[in-house]
Amino acid sequence: MIKIEKAERLVTLPPYLFKEIDRQKEEVKKRGVDIIDLGVGDPDLPTPPHIIESLNQAASNPANHRYPSYSGMDDFNEAVARWYKKRFNVSLNSKTEVVTLIGSKEGIAHIPLAFINQGDISLATSPGYPVYNIGVKFAGGTTYYMDLLKKNNFLPDLEAIPKDIASKAKLMFINYPNNPTSATANSDFFKKVIAFAEKYNIIVCHDAAYTELCFDGYKPESFLETEGAKDVGIEFHSLSKTYNMTGWRLGFAVGKAEVISALGQVKSNIDSGAFQAVQVAGITALDGDQSCVYKINKEYQERRDILIDGLLKLGLTVEKPKATFYCWIEVPKGYTSASFATHLLSKAGIVATPGNGFGAAGEGYVRMTLTVCKERLKEAVERIRSVGI
Repeated sequence: MIKIEKAERLVTLPPYLFKEIDRQKEEVKKRGVDIIDLGVGDPDLPTPPHIIESLNQAASNPANHRYPSYSGMDDFNEAVARWYKKRFNVSLNSKTEVVTLIGSKEGIAHIPLAFINQGDISLATSPGYPVYNIGVKFAGGTTYYMDLLKKNNFLPDLEAIPKDIASKAKLMFINYPNNPTSATANSDFFKKVIAFAEKYNIIVCHDAAYTELCFDGYKPESFLETEGAKDVGIEFHSLSKTYNMTGWRLGFAVGKAEVISALGQVKSNIDSGAFQAVQVAGITALDGDQSCVYKINKEYQERRDILIDGLLKLGLTVEKPKATFYCWIEVPKGYTSASFATHLLSKAGIVATPGNGFGAAGEGYVRMTLTVCKERLKEAVERIRSVGI
């Protein structure tokens, strides 16, 4: 029998946040507790029917059963360019400034392989999506964290980054509307990011997965809308949240051609592209009637109001988000992020994600999602009221 020794890159990894939550959840389930899971941001609403029908038809076509292009079908990349022009008034060359991804997570995890060498530095937000750091770590680099603080409206303070760190940084990961804080950003902030990137020769990677999940008439901006953005970086997008297609694994990256080309070069050596039938369905989603997006957002807005209004009545401190389906809740006095999440799970059967799981600066918060029905959200508020905080 051989001895199995994992590579150091795995041994030194922290437990993946949601895997640990699943473990704790299973322990509570074994006690017969009815769980209300507000932990993971996985839409419970179905993919719109016209997108499913498009997939069904495309999957029946033998032409779609062969290897796809690693960079994506021309038709899909052209649909992405049309969507960006219509939604953000951003012009893209579909041949050189668009690459298809097997979900945006894949692209975010792989782009460090194109630019990070052993010992290089990347900038990422804390709290933030764990994959920003994991991809860099797998490439042999290290992450310098930019804290997202309430006093700064959960925007990174670029001036607080030490000059010696900034001068060595290769990549910067930002994400607005933001997971987990639900904070938003505008062109004033993006202008600062562009100036910073130009000064220190840093590639900006903007994760824009939540720009279409928005409420109260608010429409988030694309990073690429700001003048000069395409000179310094790219934007990752996904069909997962916009059209409830998380399991379909389809996304894209757009922006600076040299960066897109390098990401495509990595992908050509690692994967064989997204299933063409799924890309055909993606074209239907991007080009089709967007009333389905309005209906999805209307449902989430109603859920948001139920949960946030209920939590506020219980005395918890939380801002009503303008975008994303995340609620960033300050933990009550006397709790840490972990102890409050444990209290909710063990006493009320409610899964919430401890904020420090997204980075040290997330301590003092828990994240709840809006991915359960309104009745269950009402029940969640009642359970918290009954067990006390």
